[in-house]
Amino acid sequence: MPIPGAVVVGQSGGPTAVINQTLVGVVQACRARPDIFTKVLGAVHGIKGIMDGKFHDFAAESDAQLELVAGTPSAALRSVRHKAAPEDGKRIFARFQELGVRHFFYIGGNDTAETTHLINEYARQAGYDLNCFHCPKTIDNDLRVTDHCPGYGSAAKFVAQAFMGDNLDLAALAGIKINIVMGRNAGWLTAASALARQFPDDGPHLIYCPEADFTLEAFCRDAEAVYRRLGRCLIAASEGIHGPGGSDIVDLGEVDSHGNKQLSGSGALGDVLANALKKHLAKVMPEKKHRVRADTFGYLQRCFPGVVSEVDAREARQAGSAAVAAVLAGERSGSIAFRRPSGDYRVETFVTPLQTVAKETKPMPRDFLTSAGNDVASARLLPYLRPLVGALPPVGRLALG
Repeated sequence: MPIPGAVVVGQSGGPTAVINQTLVGVVQACRARPDIFTKVLGAVHGIKGIMDGKFHDFAAESDAQLELVAGTPSAALRSVRHKAAPEDGKRIFARFQELGVRHFFYIGGNDTAETTHLINEYARQAGYDLNCFHCPKTIDNDLRVTDHCPGYGSAAKFVAQAFMGDNLDLAALAGIKINIVMGRNAGWLTAASALARQFPDDGPHLIYCPEADFTLEAFCRDAEAVYRRLGRCLIAASEGIHGPGGSDIVDLGEVDSHGNKQLSGSGALGDVLANALKKHLAKVMPEKKHRVRADTFGYLQRCFPGVVSEVDAREARQAGSAAVAAVLAGERSGSIAFRRPSGDYRVETFVTPLQTVAKETKPMPRDFLTSAGNDVASARLLPYLRPLVGALPPVGRLALG
């Protein structure tokens, strides 16, 4: 039986549409066992809040209010991007000792798993009895070990529906549209745009992900070919696309505290692609004007209200309750992961060591893309993706010929 003591739960990294489901999953499971979890505290702004002594006591929240928060996008406790330094460990454990904390749950992506692992190691070295668990969250779907990540299904649903809308727009007025989708090292979210296709000529007609090398020359040729054939072209491109050898298409020269390059805060990549395509089409098709536009979805993908996958919300809650169950079962630390047994869609949770998830990311399998690298391999990707996203709006067409 774990040592009774207070709980601290925090949220870190980019918010999602369902991260509060995980938070409430942790809180409700802990409140059900007050003999073990004597007080449930929320760290406001993650580990920065722990060091600064900023906590929210969940005793003040009714079950009804928690359910309302669970269904609300973004991070209810507010988030943080802070890489734990060695000196932070002393401040964290001083605060934990002051409050009698014996259980720490941290919700986030691979950087959050790394922070949780560091805190776990600090605790062991200091001889402080602390249970440390990472609860997965990322729209990028790029955590190692787990089959998929809470937050991804809802963001993928938003991406699919956004592309459905742009596809209908282009069908009415023609032209070329480029949409830049989040995904630093993995193309999972960009690939989800393929769900927008309901008719054979629907877009996106081209999909570019970081798992395949990208060149402007091939991109322009690909777009020209679709444009000549259909009179329109809808393109999905990941913010993380790169040239051969990992060379940058655009480098904004900014990094966060974890060393990650800034990608989504600018429309620079979309502008580069659109301008290159305009110049190419002016050269090869000078007889007409060409309407080429680019949008960067940016943060819209993360917390869009009303576009939430029911499966994603349910599994996000499950990730939180599973972490508490792991503590009650005698586990000392780890990250919650999902696997899907064969047969009809369902998931099981299990605990994987923190170091197997921390820091490094998992790319999308290369065989989920075509050999040319400009589209998804639908037969491989879509069976994986559809259960996570759920139903999409139906689309009708007139028989115009």
